[in-house]
Amino acid sequence: MNNWQFPNFKPSEFSCKCCGEQGIQLELVAKVQELRTACGFPFKITSGWRCPEHPAEMRKQEPGTHYQGVACDIAIAGEDAYKVVKEAMALGFTGIGIAQKGDWSSRFIHVDVAQNNRPRIWSY
Repeated sequence: MNNWQFPNFKPSEFSCKCCGEQGIQLELVAKVQELRTACGFPFKITSGWRCPEHPAEMRKQEPGTHYQGVACDIAIAGEDAYKVVKEAMALGFTGIGIAQKGDWSSRFIHVDVAQNNRPRIWSY
């Protein structure tokens, strides 16, 4: 990606995990960079753009926000998860999904900048 100007992230972090292709919108990455700066600590992107053949997208009736390139999931738990949600709301993310049950290694926060049916927050 030629326009990449995000010091805390690499394009590969937002590429499809099943094929490696890119489709993420720079608007989202800019917002995630703002979130990283506001939080003051690093976090890992576990899911960014998803191609149409990605297993999670294949289960959906309509393409989701990851396929649209306007969403990502952040591996985070505990106090740091609280701060991510707090800062994401303050920064104007339009969708926030919270998965904080079970093993700490499977916990995450979904953030997006989608416009349809927004703003909203949900749990997994």
